[in-house]
Amino acid sequence: MQNKFDNLKKNLLKLKEQGLCLALSGGIDSSLLLYLCKDLGVLVITIHSDFQTEDEIQLTKQLCTKYGIRQIVLSIDVFQNPFIINNPRDRCYHCKKMMFEKIIQVASENGCKFVLDGTNFDDLKVYRPGRKALAELGVISPFAVYEITKSEIREYAKQCGLDMFNKPSVPCMATRFPYEEKLIKSKIFLVAEAEKILKKEGFECCRCRLHDSIARIEILPEKFQFFMSKKDLIVASLKSLGLKYITLDLEGFRSGSMDL
Repeated sequence: MQNKFDNLKKNLLKLKEQGLCLALSGGIDSSLLLYLCKDLGVLVITIHSDFQTEDEIQLTKQLCTKYGIRQIVLSIDVFQNPFIINNPRDRCYHCKKMMFEKIIQVASENGCKFVLDGTNFDDLKVYRPGRKALAELGVISPFAVYEITKSEIREYAKQCGLDMFNKPSVPCMATRFPYEEKLIKSKIFLVAEAEKILKKEGFECCRCRLHDSIARIEILPEKFQFFMSKKDLIVASLKSLGLKYITLDLEGFRSGSMDL
């Protein structure tokens, strides 16, 4: 693992000469990449859309302030793109393309030739249509290039003293809906608020997937008993948002369950 990171850092030093820009989402992957680039004059660009939570945006700002790194937050209205809002199976391709075209444009305007993102080696093994857009646009994914896995990223972040080394993944809010179901702002807000409630009650690793009027809650199986001890409170809180039916997925939390 150490050799992988040593080679990655050497490559970042070479790219530095022509200007580095990092697309920072606030997840552990791009946050560790930020840490590795913090002394290389990197420019950070963060996308703010209805698919990102305000907490994640604030986290990116805190990280950039901590390291004294210049950040540009770009607001993008994903609801102007019908390919995204109609939510086809390749929605992520259209979304990544829209966002990274803008990131590349702004990076170029600020003298940065290379744009980096936090895609890791494990991401290459699962359904990620957005990778096609990154490849088409020439975005560099250092962790994928050097075959660095998610577990290695977490371990290295821990070694570096980053307190977010075990931060749960937070994919975009569009992943909470079945493909082909049109995305609606009010429903995206609804699931975001539902997940806030779950996290407040102690379920940091969670998803609220919405199937019409049915909320399918995913949490870690070892948290099931704890969930049941808070069942009445959670159900009442979620129903107060307008959710009609609250279900607990017995398979537990798993990334990409809408891809089955």
